[in-house]
Amino acid sequence: MGKGGASIPDEEWERFLREAEAGAPGAPEEPSARARMVARQLRDKPGQPEGWRTHQPVRRRRGKGWYAVGLLVAVGLLVVALDPGRVVGWFGGGGGESAPLAAESESPDQPPATEMAAQLPTVEQPFRGSPAARWGDGTAGISLPAARATGWMSEERVEQTLDRTRDFLAASSLNPGVLRGERPRKAIALINPRQQDVQDYLTTAFRTPSRDNNPLLLFSRFEKSQVRLVGNVVKTRGRITYREGKRGAVEVTTDVTYVYPVVRAAGESDEVARTIVRREVVMSWDDPTKVVTEPGTFSLVSYKVDTTNGGCDTYTGYFTPEFNAERAAAGSGDGPEVDPYDRSKSMDSRMREAGEAGCGTATRS
Repeated sequence: MGKGGASIPDEEWERFLREAEAGAPGAPEEPSARARMVARQLRDKPGQPEGWRTHQPVRRRRGKGWYAVGLLVAVGLLVVALDPGRVVGWFGGGGGESAPLAAESESPDQPPATEMAAQLPTVEQPFRGSPAARWGDGTAGISLPAARATGWMSEERVEQTLDRTRDFLAASSLNPGVLRGERPRKAIALINPRQQDVQDYLTTAFRTPSRDNNPLLLFSRFEKSQVRLVGNVVKTRGRITYREGKRGAVEVTTDVTYVYPVVRAAGESDEVARTIVRREVVMSWDDPTKVVTEPGTFSLVSYKVDTTNGGCDTYTGYFTPEFNAERAAAGSGDGPEVDPYDRSKSMDSRMREAGEAGCGTATRS
């Protein structure tokens, strides 16, 4: 290096070359609570929408001068060309400093790249070391398709329906009050009040939550006396699709992954943990001339949910994320390993792989 510059130690240089060739080490493991699929069909009743299915959780060399600099730059450019996503982690990405990913318009064919080195999240950078650092903020990470006339709806009405669908996702999984444990009234108001079994489930889930009646299957809530969210941003990635359903209805499918960073509510700990939730919700926006419904509401068709670090076999109505001390005490789960950021597999595949296995282990947080 020139005068006043620091040379690169042999050990650092060799480590750099090894890592550039071999890739990142494995990420820390953490418990993964796996929500499984359990089908339940409503009895056919005159004047009511057909059945909905609930999915319940089961117990987841040293160089000199310009030669060294030139070689370092050359190697760096090669690595960037081969894996640009990996380089993000080298420079502390995760606090909004990295270039965001383009919207997800279709299912990816592989999971996100692993970071070059393990980087722990901080209060200032709660998504550091995570693929979510490049995801969208809130509803910005949920892509909408172009509207076209479908079923009983015109193009303009389909566009309104897609917007209302995204409103439900915001009200159920992003609303600050709901995340602090409040009842998701705005989200519930968008669900067909004539779908009686669904309404009964909602009433029971918030009054006496259980494995069979768990509000977390549709809504994201944390106990504010236990944890608090870090900052005002929830990272998301996912998409909304639609097609013509039964009796000309517009059937909308939402598949979104949410990443929630939290710290303990009590004490002065600044350790950040992340809860990762992927939900697929299918809803039917019915023609009110053919199905008994309220205008502007949808009938629930099905849902599936997969949760990492939200509590395993706990049914309090709130996510219960674990921190380092709890993870160390609990050890690894007895279920399969899973990458919670992998959206290349469908939710059906995720559920089949999980089967009846117990609490699994996440390969990264």
